[in-house]
Parts: sequence; structure tokens; C-alpha cells
Amino acid sequence: MSRPDTALIVDDEKHLRMYLKLLLKQIGFTKFFEAANGQEGVDLYKEKKPDLVLMDVNMPVKEGIEALKEIMEFDADAVVVMASSVASRQAVETSVEYGASYYIRKDTPKAEIAELLNGLIDDVWGE
Repeated sequence: MSRPDTALIVDDEKHLRMYLKLLLKQIGFTKFFEAANGQEGVDLYKEKKPDLVLMDVNMPVKEGIEALKEIMEFDADAVVVMASSVASRQAVETSVEYGASYYIRKDTPKAEIAELLNGLIDDVWGE
């Protein structure tokens, strides 16, 4: 199976969307969609069906965990990675319970995030 190449980045902070986009480009993603809140993320997911979603937890309009739940109800095979500045145990557990594939802290070093995402890609899409 070929590697995934489309990603949806959902974060209310534009600079973090740009950072995550650069990181994803480095590991082979070529097409990007961006959303500034959870509702936009859900709507874009339903319209574009990207291979991977990187979603912030704390956002206006609709929180990331609620958006995750909606995306997973729409597509049980969605690959969603939750990202947050704070990794509370409850947020991590709830994310996994709702179907998140992974949970990363935004302050994780870039090389480590790339390694985690590459490992997830190998697990899901199998090289």
C-alpha cells in the first residue's frame, strides 16, 4: 500500500498549523487542508477525506475531542492524531476511547514527532 499524502491540520493557532505542515512535508505529505476550529475540521474531513488528521485538543467553536468523536462516527477508519500543549491523563484517555490513533504534546522535539508519525504510518499503511 502506498504512503499517505493528504493531511488535515486542525488548530486555532496559525503558526502551529504552519509548523505542523512543514513537519508533515518532511515526512512525505504533499496535500494539506487547514481548519481553525473543531467544527471546520469536521466539515473539511467529511468533504476531503484526508489520510491523516492532526487535531488540537483545545479550540474555540468545537473542542478537538468533540470533533474527534464526530469524525470517528462519520468514518471509523479515520486516522486522527490529537495534539495538545498539555497532555492530561483524562484528555489522553478520552482521545483514545473516542478512537484517536495517537496523542502528542506540541512541545515534543520535531524529530521525535516525525519519528512517532512515521511509526504510525508504518503501522496503519504498512510499508
